[in-house]
Amino acid sequence: MNANFYDIHSAADYIGPGAIEVPMYNTEITDIVRRRGSFGQRIKQVPATGHPSRFFEETAIPTPGTSGFVDPRTIVAPVVSPTRVERSVPLKALVAQLNYNLFDVELGTQQKQFAYLQAKDLVDTIEGVLHTHDVALWNGNDTSLTTPTTTQYYGVAQQIVAGGNTTTIASTASIVDGLKSTVAQMVANSSFAVRPTAIYANPVLLDLIDREMKADFNVVLGTTEITGGVTVKMLSTQAGNLPLIPDWTLSYTGTPGSGSAVLPAYIVTEDMIEYHWLSDPNPRVFRLGVPSSLASQYVVVKFGAPVVKGASYAHYQVLVDR
Repeated sequence: MNANFYDIHSAADYIGPGAIEVPMYNTEITDIVRRRGSFGQRIKQVPATGHPSRFFEETAIPTPGTSGFVDPRTIVAPVVSPTRVERSVPLKALVAQLNYNLFDVELGTQQKQFAYLQAKDLVDTIEGVLHTHDVALWNGNDTSLTTPTTTQYYGVAQQIVAGGNTTTIASTASIVDGLKSTVAQMVANSSFAVRPTAIYANPVLLDLIDREMKADFNVVLGTTEITGGVTVKMLSTQAGNLPLIPDWTLSYTGTPGSGSAVLPAYIVTEDMIEYHWLSDPNPRVFRLGVPSSLASQYVVVKFGAPVVKGASYAHYQVLVDR
């Protein structure tokens, strides 16, 4: 039997008279990794009615129109009927598995340096599922609510674009004026009582808005508090003061200032955007049976999907060229 012995210099930081220094670490792991976004916490969470989850949308009330005005002595009433459309959203599955090796867990327990690590990794796995969920809420690559084409969500941004409401602010035009006029057009809709509740955009675009207000009007935007104690700026519009919510999941193309960059913003009515969940709106954790490898296995599962109601009238995509 050949035994291998290694020089302690390979593990020690310093060896000297009366001293052997070995590596030690802070018991807390530095962690400011990006986790949840605000959007997923502000939209409605509703239980799914099935797979797919179905609902009805009323697109017009029963109105007689001009034919409703008749001679009061010769009344002939026009027949009217409400217009309702059946809608549906297919549910999707989001999962992740974490395996704890028995040897590594017991070794960590005996060393007592990172005693909290097992719990942290499980919590972080749940956060990782929610992180993926938040990104896919806006950017999921499915293309249809009736005939799914991928296993991902049909992203809210794509649903709004499919609704047909999109406009562009030219590189020489005012961003603030473009957003305010778009909100005014939405509120002026004679068929639907639209009241947008927020404007979502990448922080870079919101910074451009801030700079424009300061440069052109010497005005500093007011603030309001949203989910999780986060404070954001507000923009005064015909729908009231709308929070300008920075969302890191909304990417842009190009370099702002080059004239070829395109930065999207989304004017949304949050009450009309829903996440239909199955069993629980939060991720669930299942512990599997211990296999022959003696590893502890945990699976995190989340079932559901987002749907944009009123995609053709209650929301708007604004593309800002800069």
